[in-house]
Amino acid sequence: MPIRHCIVHLIDKKPDGSPAVLHARDKELGESQAIEHLLADLNESYNAKQGKAWGLFHGESGAYPFSGWLKAYLEDEQDFTAFTVEAVQHLQKLMEESNLSVGGHVLFAHYQQGMTDYLAIALLHHSEGVAVNAELDVTPSRHLDLSQLHLAARINLSEWRNNLQSKQYISFIKGKNGKKVSDYFRDFIGCQEGIDGPGETRTLLKAFSDYVESEDLPEEAAREKTNTLVAYATTQSKLGEPVTLEELSELIDEDRPRAFYEHIRNKDYGLSPEIPADKRTLNQFRRFTGRAEGLSISFEAHLLGSKIEYDEEAGTLTIKGVPTQLADQLKRRK
Repeated sequence: MPIRHCIVHLIDKKPDGSPAVLHARDKELGESQAIEHLLADLNESYNAKQGKAWGLFHGESGAYPFSGWLKAYLEDEQDFTAFTVEAVQHLQKLMEESNLSVGGHVLFAHYQQGMTDYLAIALLHHSEGVAVNAELDVTPSRHLDLSQLHLAARINLSEWRNNLQSKQYISFIKGKNGKKVSDYFRDFIGCQEGIDGPGETRTLLKAFSDYVESEDLPEEAAREKTNTLVAYATTQSKLGEPVTLEELSELIDEDRPRAFYEHIRNKDYGLSPEIPADKRTLNQFRRFTGRAEGLSISFEAHLLGSKIEYDEEAGTLTIKGVPTQLADQLKRRK
């Protein structure tokens, strides 16, 4: 993961309402193993974070100037340090206006992963701990606590510059339960949601369920394809990469690599060619299976409570919307 440029500034703002004080670094950080480890750990923590959103920049304006500064940096109109100082001064102003925010170290990192350039921005905080020094004394210790990452964003610079139609080149952590604490950070980046990750993931899983039903697959084959989908989507989520529908289709059926992709296109589910997989939605997607005395039942977990009702006391399942093929067989049995 080549790191092109990296810098850390400090915004000192206490929760007591005192003014925020900016300590800006005057030159970028030099290459070091410590920075490489920090960025690798940051990416791992960010990728594992649930509740992210995907979107795009607002039009450049006085309210949303960040994209203009970023463009000027990428076009060599100003250097990386000057770009980040201008940006962090704007962040300080927005932080000052937010009564919900506290300061921290602000990391800017421009790096390359594969053939793609990214800009990561994160507000980092420390945790207090203890350590044993070379003299075997126990001493206080402070370290960056990446497990408590609440304000961060990642911009796919390559996609932003090369795909004008994209609405998902920025990802950012959303506030939990509708909290406003992260709004000022989103406004600092100047981004808006362009794609509904959980909604797109639910649509993908719905398309997959329809595909399995239309293919009338044996239970073992259906379970295998379900595991393939979940494994691929989960891996992409961990890597911070989107699910590519064509690639997924090839994995689901190696003999007919276009089958699932064509199913999605022919049924017009409205899915983007690439979608950001939502981990929480994926975790809810698994199959319930049971077989006994000539009865075999299997269905996706997300159908429970909607198309399928379970009465634990009576020991019964109620199915709403019986599959067409099964309904036709039952009609012919009369």
